[in-house]
Amino acid sequence: MKAAAAFAAGLDAQTARIAIDIYGSLALTGYGHGTFDALMLGLEGSLPHDIPLAGIPERLGRIRTQHILRLNGQEIRFIPDRDLNIRGNQVLPKHPNGLRFTAYASDGTVLKEQVYYSVGGGFVVTEEDFEWQSETEKAVPYPYNSCAGLLARCRLNRLDISEVVLANEAALAGCGEAEIRRRVAAVAEVMEGCIKRGLGADGELPGGLNVRRRAPQLAAKLKVLRETEIANTRLWPMVYAMAVNEENAAGGRVVTAPTNGAAGIIPAVLHYFRKFNPHATQERVENFLLTAGAIGILYKTNASISGADVGCQGEVGVACSMAAGAYAEVIGGTPKQVENAAEMAMEHHLGLTCDPVGGLVQIPCIERNGIAAEKALKLGTLALLEDGTDKKSRSTKSSEPCCKPAGT
Repeated sequence: MKAAAAFAAGLDAQTARIAIDIYGSLALTGYGHGTFDALMLGLEGSLPHDIPLAGIPERLGRIRTQHILRLNGQEIRFIPDRDLNIRGNQVLPKHPNGLRFTAYASDGTVLKEQVYYSVGGGFVVTEEDFEWQSETEKAVPYPYNSCAGLLARCRLNRLDISEVVLANEAALAGCGEAEIRRRVAAVAEVMEGCIKRGLGADGELPGGLNVRRRAPQLAAKLKVLRETEIANTRLWPMVYAMAVNEENAAGGRVVTAPTNGAAGIIPAVLHYFRKFNPHATQERVENFLLTAGAIGILYKTNASISGADVGCQGEVGVACSMAAGAYAEVIGGTPKQVENAAEMAMEHHLGLTCDPVGGLVQIPCIERNGIAAEKALKLGTLALLEDGTDKKSRSTKSSEPCCKPAGT
């Protein structure tokens, strides 16, 4: 959606037709991920964070049946069967998730062409700036590019991981720390809203596998168990994660955390913390996400968070690692204990493949998110029983070689 919106924004009134070629993994999983719908909505200028969900069915119906696409205030003809070209057996050179957009004038002249890559975590880059990581970095007060470097910054400055990230993000954004906290709080509320919608929605998920939503019924049963038996609160994060991933499978609004396929784990653990921990505060909620982000960027920078690159270890594995470390911090863990929690969570996902049935992010993805959320809570808690120094850490090496992109 972001790539389509960016391409459409640069088009003028001469545009009479747009064609999109979808390559590799992005094409093969396009139906299950809602990629093709997202592309059409993006061409109409929509973005994931603010698209009105209620209007999506009508808009997609108009494009599919009437072949009318509303592009920058004008209407052009868009025929999905003709203009969305699925090329799953072809891969562009930079990344398995590639897109090529082409805009034509009425006489068939090419007006503009652009290649984009979806590299995971909601990040979209063009072919020209694909090597964005090598660009000159903005100065931050506490630079680091490894877990060892992050821990050193924390130790030397007597800071928690969330404090390091907060200061760096404020410097990168050119704003105060209060504004960063406001933005992080907004992300947390989107996560909360997704869980609420997922727990309140029933029915069958789209895609043809006949998978029914289970989170609402499971939540209802857990409420009864809480009243009649010893409460097994550790089942709640599993249900919360399933609620989010059922929303994702149905095309709802989720937070890429760090990807859509693993979007349920961090919201589930965070919601569990808010609901069941008496010491949960708004500041700790924000610190949770700041810490999770610090862990996630280490994987993105040194390995990958793309299932097309490294399998599900790079999605559910990374999300579990982020959630475990973040949970460890907000329940009182030191930076070293946070690292230990994150390392243990990834260690037990190494080698996990991306194997969705039928290309749909449903089986085993929905349950897998639930299991990882429950695991993150246990490992975050376990980490606080140790000082984190009695294990050989893999996290300083980005878990090589298992979480390393192919060809590197």
